Amino acid sequence: MSVFRRSSPAALGNALNVSFEFFPPRSGDMESQLWESVMRLAPFNPDFVSVTYGAGGTTRKPTLATIERILGETKLAPAAHLTCVNASRDTVDAVAREFWAAGVRHFVALRGDSPDGIGSSYRPHPDGYANAAELVAGLKAFADFEVTVSAYPEKHPDSPDFMTDIDMLKRKVDNGATRAITQFFFDNDSYERYVERVRRAGIYIPIVPGILPVHNFAQLTKFAGLCGASIPDWLATRFEGLDKDPQTRSLVAAAVAADQVMDLVDRGVQDFHFYTMNRAQLVYAICHLLGLRATKGAGNLSSIAAA
Repeated sequence: MSVFRRSSPAALGNALNVSFEFFPPRSGDMESQLWESVMRLAPFNPDFVSVTYGAGGTTRKPTLATIERILGETKLAPAAHLTCVNASRDTVDAVAREFWAAGVRHFVALRGDSPDGIGSSYRPHPDGYANAAELVAGLKAFADFEVTVSAYPEKHPDSPDFMTDIDMLKRKVDNGATRAITQFFFDNDSYERYVERVRRAGIYIPIVPGILPVHNFAQLTKFAGLCGASIPDWLATRFEGLDKDPQTRSLVAAAVAADQVMDLVDRGVQDFHFYTMNRAQLVYAICHLLGLRATKGAGNLSSIAAA
């Protein structure tokens, strides 16, 4: 697919449901950027906002601190990412209890990438959850969490084929997952074919497209190669010659992402999850292009603004 179809304006705006992903800050400057992004995007009234969790629990405390601040200072509904990489079941269960005590009722349950980096061989902890399906079961056994999981329109790079990949998704659903968010993709035909495969397998939970705005095309290409996502030729053409022109690159990125969502709306999709990279400006522009409008008073953000 080289050109997205365009949806009519009547199909957008209030018909769309959005959610946003953030990651916990690693420095004071990054913390300011995070909360500026939260403050900027909160008035779109997202269904929820998720906060990522570093490999092997490396960001457990920052993730929890971010979640607690969202709960305490906004009206947003947070979802905590949780992985089982390099951790025993007891350790993961203790984290779940800690997050429950803080008020978390929604997890994004992921196996997680190897601590050696994306693309490295995954080795489950000998006393841990072997995969995301087992992690979902463990969370649901502890409490009636809402559990979101991942899905892969171009299949997970560790899966030998689509049948194996979709079987893993079915196991996650059978264990209690009620929503899946996809790995980012740029070929909507691939997403549509994937959903058709999933439905034929008897899986009927929402398969929410994960939308990644292109901040840096060179970095995107490298990352996509590691996680098994394809980069269509038409997308490379869109960003050709813009490596040193960030202003034009942002304008193109907003248009590309908005067109992708409009095309998916034409295909019957209404829910979208945006990987913000803690950068609000581009995601805000995309949401505005889609007909969404910020609502005054949508969140109690006065303390964030003053931070």
